[in-house]
Amino acid sequence: MGKNYRITPEGTRDLIFEECTLRRGLEEQMKQLFRSRGFSEVVTPEIEFLDVFTLTHHVISEESMYKLSDRKGRLIALRPDSTMPIARLVSTRLKDQPLPIRLFYNQKVYHATPSLTGKSDEELQSGIEIIGVSGKRADLEALSTSVEVLESCNPSNYRLEIGHIAIFNRLMAKLGIDDELKEEIRQVIESKNYPALNDLVDSRLAPTDAAQIKQLPRLFGGDEIFDKAISLFRDAEITETVEYLRSLYNALQRLGLKEKISVDLGIVNRINYYTGVIFRGYISGFGQAVLSGGRYDNLFAEFEMPNPAIGFGINLDAVLASMLENKQVSAASGTQLLIFAPEGHEMDGLVYLKHQTEAGIKAEYSVFESLDETLPYADSKGISEIAVVTDTIERMALGKGGN
Repeated sequence: MGKNYRITPEGTRDLIFEECTLRRGLEEQMKQLFRSRGFSEVVTPEIEFLDVFTLTHHVISEESMYKLSDRKGRLIALRPDSTMPIARLVSTRLKDQPLPIRLFYNQKVYHATPSLTGKSDEELQSGIEIIGVSGKRADLEALSTSVEVLESCNPSNYRLEIGHIAIFNRLMAKLGIDDELKEEIRQVIESKNYPALNDLVDSRLAPTDAAQIKQLPRLFGGDEIFDKAISLFRDAEITETVEYLRSLYNALQRLGLKEKISVDLGIVNRINYYTGVIFRGYISGFGQAVLSGGRYDNLFAEFEMPNPAIGFGINLDAVLASMLENKQVSAASGTQLLIFAPEGHEMDGLVYLKHQTEAGIKAEYSVFESLDETLPYADSKGISEIAVVTDTIERMALGKGGN
């Protein structure tokens, strides 16, 4: 017998009782929200051919994927991302649909994360994709929907950060550096590791260029960031991008966001994937971003159906963790009525149970042999009433201690 039969794989966990209820509630909440805004649901397989995720310009590292082979020896992977399978789906089964195509999903993704990072390998995500349209209206639709999602998860304490990947890309293009150095710079900016960034650019770049790059991850805050960026970089293309981002920021203020939205020009994740506005969402009780998204106008060309697109996904397991922080999870069932039927009346009890549930009562059938055993069980589960079913029905309200 193996030694791991009583534990789950690293990066996964069981859900019990209230955790399951809350998670299902979050899923349904997202579905209702997205449907109310005109999105249609799709579900893609949990396993896909590895080719879906190793495209030329949008590769996901194979080291971060769970891989296996099918009966023909072809490599397949547990889905590490929902957008790429949706791109595959749209370019095949939905290729003749009128544009834009507005889709949403609720499904798991899997990542082989490094040990001791505290990150989950299994993650329930919900999100949207708007396919076939570019421009400010689509960007605002995605951003405003993300705000609504965050607000539905934590109305009193959430934050959305917005940036634009074109600023980083323009700075790198002006430097004329190789891809390896570009990736090193991106990683330290992404992590806001200021000492490492200083050491890297001071040793590899001209002083003027280094000074600009070192300021990029520090450009976060409110609307004052826009003028700072324009003054710092003094580049026509960057100025145009910053002014576009300012227009999005000002438009979103009409939703009454005030301090809930901020600007961060140091958001530079997945630079070979995103092409425009990029954003992240945070809620209290979870230290990392729970929502991420942006514009990705080049992905569909890889699937032979060129189309602009924008979307985002939210980690519902992270939201659940935030909801459960410092909260004891109990096995309380929410049952309103416990039905006990003594010997000879077992089916009478089950018939009565059926009538109660059809009337909308949360009822449970006692499997104990006696009423003396049933009463402590009802007390332990917080059930407030028992019905004893014989030739007649006797209902008893229960107080503390099952009496």
